[in-house]
Amino acid sequence: MSNDGVGLRAVTRSVAFLTAGALAVTALSGCSSEEKRSKPLAAQDIAPAARDRVADGGTLHWAVDAVPETLNTFQSDADATSTTVAQAVLPSMYRLDANGRPQVHPDYLESAKVVETEPKQVVLYKLNQQAVWSDGREIGAADFAAQWRALSGKDSAYWTARNAGYDRIAKIERGADDLEVRVTFARPYADWRSLFSPLYPKDVMGTPDAFNDSARKKLKVTAGPFTLKKVDRKDDEVILTRSARWWGHPAKLDKIVLRAVPRDKRATALAAGEIELADVDSEALGRIGLAARAGAKPGSSPLAGPGRLPAHGSAGNLSAADALRAWALAHGDDEEDADEELSARQKERRALAAYKREQTALKGFEIRRSLEPAYTQLALNGASGPLADERVRRAVARAIDRKVLAGVVLSPLGLPAVPVGSHLALSGQDAYADNSGALGGQDTEEAQALLADAGWVAGGKIEKEKKDKKKGEKAAGAEGKKSGRDSEKEDDGTYVVGEDDKGDDKEPKDHHKDADGPRHLAQDGKQYANKLTQGGAPGAYAPKGTAAPAAGASKVLAKKGKALALRFVLPSGPGSGTLRTVAGRISSMLEKVGIRTEISKVSDESYFKDHIASGQYDLALYSWPASAFPATDARPIFAKPVPAADGSLNVEQNYTRVGTDQVDQLFDQAVATLDEGRSRSLIRKADSRIWAAAGSIPLYQRPQLTAAKKDVVNAGAFGFQTPVYEDMGFLKKGVKASAGPSAG
Repeated sequence: MSNDGVGLRAVTRSVAFLTAGALAVTALSGCSSEEKRSKPLAAQDIAPAARDRVADGGTLHWAVDAVPETLNTFQSDADATSTTVAQAVLPSMYRLDANGRPQVHPDYLESAKVVETEPKQVVLYKLNQQAVWSDGREIGAADFAAQWRALSGKDSAYWTARNAGYDRIAKIERGADDLEVRVTFARPYADWRSLFSPLYPKDVMGTPDAFNDSARKKLKVTAGPFTLKKVDRKDDEVILTRSARWWGHPAKLDKIVLRAVPRDKRATALAAGEIELADVDSEALGRIGLAARAGAKPGSSPLAGPGRLPAHGSAGNLSAADALRAWALAHGDDEEDADEELSARQKERRALAAYKREQTALKGFEIRRSLEPAYTQLALNGASGPLADERVRRAVARAIDRKVLAGVVLSPLGLPAVPVGSHLALSGQDAYADNSGALGGQDTEEAQALLADAGWVAGGKIEKEKKDKKKGEKAAGAEGKKSGRDSEKEDDGTYVVGEDDKGDDKEPKDHHKDADGPRHLAQDGKQYANKLTQGGAPGAYAPKGTAAPAAGASKVLAKKGKALALRFVLPSGPGSGTLRTVAGRISSMLEKVGIRTEISKVSDESYFKDHIASGQYDLALYSWPASAFPATDARPIFAKPVPAADGSLNVEQNYTRVGTDQVDQLFDQAVATLDEGRSRSLIRKADSRIWAAAGSIPLYQRPQLTAAKKDVVNAGAFGFQTPVYEDMGFLKKGVKASAGPSAG
């Protein structure tokens, strides 16, 4: 589902870095001729160029969120950078194409097909005869078998994230020769193509000690177009170099340097020449767009004109000096504070010089944009309180106009504002179908009727609430829990939409920060789930402040003396402005049907661990990546919670706590049938049931904005497609890129 998330299954299939791969046309049945295939809503934007147009050599500096804690993507603390490294240096039997569909990776695999179904399913892999590890050893059955044993779940000494698929294998053996691998399954497994991507050498997978430790900081043996040279934690970078052992098309670049750069510092790093490629937020989009704008008058205020510095509000009343000071403060001219004796004129000149330097540097960059293979959803906690009633959940869903919300986020970026119609796939993927009709679209009257049927009526007597209720305590149906740090520092407070006397003096301070648009729209739920298993705090990327919507005219609904109020929990860290804006719109929509929302801002560090995963919320916004194998990967997200032996509730990754036996059965049937058409039909039926249960409401596919130096080709906003690392590089001088989508 996205370029940033990491899935629990093997921490490999995250977002656009899904390494699951592919099957030749003869082995993949696809859709029937009668069935109309969907298309991706937005094409990838990577400045495509034929290899003969790409220069040999050079170093690409690519911004990432962090240097990975482990290079073993099957461990629970792996992240998106772990996946990027694995894709560049390790084998993958399959990879995704631009339509989000798996395709055979021909450099490693000549073919793979099911050769027997009775009495057991047997898959025969025929490996590329040139495929060897960097130490010269052939890739073969011993590597497949070692990985299966490590990930089968039978030996708890292996610190694995998840064992899905590998736990269905009965045995692995050599085929007719060293290039053939026979995999026999104990139980039928439809998603067998999801396995062995990436594939690690047997030296890594062979023993628990090797699995747990040997690949955390280094990879001695690799088999890809690049090899791992160094993980430099002092300089926060990972260095990949061209592999001399690679048998495929040789890598164009000498090096790829994955450099950890905070998202709010990336535009500055681009201007300074420290990186050439980076996923960016809309604030950086504005700065690069401003640099590209032709015809700007020398010396004019950088804030004059539409689209300039939107994160800081209107500059219509600012003088040129004030505007330049605002720009300098916003973009890191700390020297202004270092010498308070400087005159206003000197400060203005300094800011103007810095501004001109940045604008000159950023003219060499462009924004490439697409949609991430991930979607943002509204989660409804159905464990207790009003949302435990399916009628109330359905009323919330019917009160929301998803098309409007998609437009708020995507239209300003020139991306198609189409609501997501499936929980289990995105447009372009084989399993995609718009099943939202199982719930129904926006309908205020229907929402009000559902609430009335559930016993929530307007004008009912409401018991007086205690005046000492503290910020972050529970609204109807969910307990709030905050640390002292959250409430004193990071939490900007709770405000109630619809209460006129709830004026929060802190809100205006954050109000203009909402306009900075989508950054990293929400922490990926799967990436959090990996970190949670290790006890680590998630690094949620999310919004920052949105003013409370104006109170509407509708009366608050009540039942048994309590008002219908839902606690809407949002993270408060940098880059979360879009979520705040979306949450504000949702709150206004709910208010129209009489549902009050109490918006509570919590620290990024506690957002998932202390609120989403622990169920301390009513409403929340977060994202999930799409998968090419939803029968396997999506099941734990929507599985019905079951009581554990200790009396707790085992929710797996189903943080909404809403599930049904029927959905579980449909997933089980889909993953066990080898008829691809039937499996796809079962997945779509499961999605319809998930819609009907109204535990989560998909809203929009997340935007993907990538800043790239103009001569960087075959890289950018990848969309679904697995990057082709050997083709990345810099255009030869005097040569133009191939025709293809590109946005500046």
